[in-house]
Amino acid sequence: MKVTGFSFIRNAIRYDYPVRESLLSLLPLVDELIVAVGNSEDDTLGLVRNIDSRKIRILETQWDDSLREGGRVLALETQKAYEQIEGGDWAFYIQGDEVLHEQDYPAIRSALHQWANDSQTDGLLFDYRHF
Repeated sequence: MKVTGFSFIRNAIRYDYPVRESLLSLLPLVDELIVAVGNSEDDTLGLVRNIDSRKIRILETQWDDSLREGGRVLALETQKAYEQIEGGDWAFYIQGDEVLHEQDYPAIRSALHQWANDSQTDGLLFDYRHF
């Protein structure tokens, strides 16, 4: 079973996004992690590059700030990362301000295996806490 994670981020340092923790929390569950790093005003690209994992593949992007209204630019950046996925059984999306708890890894892995070959299953839903 192949699981590819994907995410996007821009100006993580400037806006204090816990993107390092976010990506590290997903790495144990994926075979590859694609991160679209937008043109930042800080060293977000360096931050992501310094995460010690061969699983991470960085896609450098340019944000179209004219599409900020309604979050359209966020959807476009998400799509850019998603389109880099090369086959597999699951695509696992995480945002730069989200983290997974390690105690949930066994349940997540179990669900990924259980539903991977079910043609009627499009995805998994998670309960979450928003702080």
